[in-house]
Amino acid sequence: MSPGQPGFSTRERILGVAETLFARHGFAGASLRQVTAAAKVNLAAVNYHFGSKESLIEEVFRRRLDELNRHRLDALAAVAAKPEHTLEDVLDAFVRPALEQSMDDAGGSAFVRVLARAYAEHDERLRRFLSDNYGHVLREFAAAFGRLLPHLDKDELYWRLDIVAGSLTYAMADFGMIKRREAVGEHRERTVRHLIHFAAAGLRAP
Repeated sequence: MSPGQPGFSTRERILGVAETLFARHGFAGASLRQVTAAAKVNLAAVNYHFGSKESLIEEVFRRRLDELNRHRLDALAAVAAKPEHTLEDVLDAFVRPALEQSMDDAGGSAFVRVLARAYAEHDERLRRFLSDNYGHVLREFAAAFGRLLPHLDKDELYWRLDIVAGSLTYAMADFGMIKRREAVGEHRERTVRHLIHFAAAGLRAP
């Protein structure tokens, strides 16, 4: 069942359609009129559930990122509870939940494109929303990485984590020379292994 079909609640239908249209046309390019037409609702329904286009955009992110970051923090807590955890363990907690979400059957690939739009379009309001609501998750991971990489000062650590996050986003988009030839689960596991191996080497470099 797709988000535009009647079986979804009105709110979920609007969010699913908005995510698809924002991924395809960008935040400025996709109008509320297009969203309401595709979701088969009127403008009053959007206003009732979200209040404004800006709030709708934020809820598109919240719907995915709340779940993603809950899984990341749960995984990080499990890693921290292991007395002898490694850099690879922390990277797995950071990488695996994101790749699992991007390769699911419930619109994960569309959300990756929406996330890329958020960075490409330089929307300061949206960046502030993401920083205010999810910045603490990245700071927790940065602290965990920092404890395992005492040779890096904070500035160098953040440079390297930015590059790791960029590599992860690229892998989530499933775009590049490596094409999926096996089942989704096998491809995801191979991606996780390669990304962790690559990222760990970069983070440990002198």
